[in-house]
Amino acid sequence: MLELPDDLRGAFKEPFGPVFTDAERLLDDASRPLVAVGDVVTAHLYAADFAPDVALIDGHTERERIDDDVARHLPDPDIEVANPPATLSRELLDALCDALDRDAPTVIGVDGEEDLAALPAILATPRGGSVVYGQPGEGMVLVSVTESSQERARDLLERMTGDTDAALARLDAR
Repeated sequence: MLELPDDLRGAFKEPFGPVFTDAERLLDDASRPLVAVGDVVTAHLYAADFAPDVALIDGHTERERIDDDVARHLPDPDIEVANPPATLSRELLDALCDALDRDAPTVIGVDGEEDLAALPAILATPRGGSVVYGQPGEGMVLVSVTESSQERARDLLERMTGDTDAALARLDAR
């Protein structure tokens, strides 16, 4: 559905919010619903006895297979979707929106890569909620879902190639 052009890759270097290295401190500042994007982030939250409302995992961190220490904290996925690297597939967007509508924590297993899922997560999560994603080499980024964070996510998503109108319509329909 959407693909990340090479000239947009640098736009993701600046975190969308504060960076935490301690899951319990992050959770003190987070609100519900909470969406976790990434295996290490999700493992840290589960290790702190917190199940995010939605988690997206792909079995990798920084393009390497996750180690056993991370894997032991991850639950099995409830839903499996395909999402090739540097893309946002319709299947991933649909699963994310559907998971946010469920009354139980939902883990989405991604065959491919979940790295860009923070953008649609910020757009699909109701304002007042939180999205957490990993910042390589730094920690966990906590995004408070606000009008401002959604505008920034929308701007980046609109700059991707593909059917941005259909993607935004699906996310806005939530």
